[in-house]
Amino acid sequence: MAWYRQPVAWLGVAVLAASLAGCVWLIVLGLRHADEPVATDGVIFKVPVTRSAPPRP
Repeated sequence: MAWYRQPVAWLGVAVLAASLAGCVWLIVLGLRHADEPVATDGVIFKVPVTRSAPPRP
């Protein structure tokens, strides 16, 4: 029996195609709606955004 007569093979092809199409759709959607920068006071989740100067020996 040929591979193209196997329903499981077509199901695998359909799942692969749907997941690839979903990935492309999410990338396009992400490019259309870019994130706006969040205003912070230099600290996010109690972690400083910039690195402080190393201590002098």
